[in-house]
Amino acid sequence: MTTLPPSPTPTPAGFRAGFCAIVGRPNVGKSTYLNRVLGEKLAAVTPKPQTTRNRILGVRNLPLAQIVYVDTPGIHRGRSSLNRYMVDQALRAAAECDVVLLLVEAPRGAPRAFEIGPGQQLVLDAVCALAKPRILGVNKVDLLLRKDALLPLLDGYSKIASFDEVVPMSAATGLGVDALEAAITSRLPESERLFPEDMLTDRAERFLAAELVREQIFLQLGDELPYSIAIDVQSFRERSEPREVTIEANVVVERDSQKRIVVGNGGRMLKEIGMKARAEIGRLLGCPVHLKLFVKIDPDWTTRNEALKRLGYV
Repeated sequence: MTTLPPSPTPTPAGFRAGFCAIVGRPNVGKSTYLNRVLGEKLAAVTPKPQTTRNRILGVRNLPLAQIVYVDTPGIHRGRSSLNRYMVDQALRAAAECDVVLLLVEAPRGAPRAFEIGPGQQLVLDAVCALAKPRILGVNKVDLLLRKDALLPLLDGYSKIASFDEVVPMSAATGLGVDALEAAITSRLPESERLFPEDMLTDRAERFLAAELVREQIFLQLGDELPYSIAIDVQSFRERSEPREVTIEANVVVERDSQKRIVVGNGGRMLKEIGMKARAEIGRLLGCPVHLKLFVKIDPDWTTRNEALKRLGYV
């Protein structure tokens, strides 16, 4: 007798589903928020600005809604082809989504007069030009030294822009995240689910593995980090029963001096990066991972369209 696949869960009445773009300046916590609500480390997170370079889609299933988050690169003023690509990814995502979530940082220290720099003004202008629901998430409130320091920021944004809702929150601790998701959900259209309930992202595992390698490079190199680094996965081989994955990837840099930094004395830095990245990839994939890293010099890859396309940035 033929066994039929299980039927999908019926969609409840009044169910809402749609896309929510997470936008903002570099390093305001966009990827931390995505990882928090998904309960999975999907996006690379480091203290370094511009860690996220590509749009990353994450599917969040709630009892009465499906929020399809689109994590985006930080919007900034950049002149290289790579920087222009990153900003374009963020702006296009915001234009194509049903709801825009703008994340900003809560102030630290004593209360001070509200002011907005040219970089943040660029973000605000782009968001306010969109005729769709806009929500302001004020992140990192767990780091507030004085609660009254938040008031000038909230008052300042209310005077220069129109938001459907403003939610103080912390992506790191989860404080206010439920309220933020409720604000997003209430502004999504009524709809059937857009993706299967068991789908987490549209990104392939080899892309996610490359992001976790790049994350460890950012974390391990610290101030020595050469920003112009990319990961080019050469092979991603999978064996089943039991599952096991073997990955070979090139760490692409622009100059020999950068290669020496990544490799380290006697190859120790590259070994440390590989060990930490292998552990993170194994946790994500749920199986043993063998990771082989090599460092390749590709001069000025950040400005050449051919190289950018090969590395997935065009």
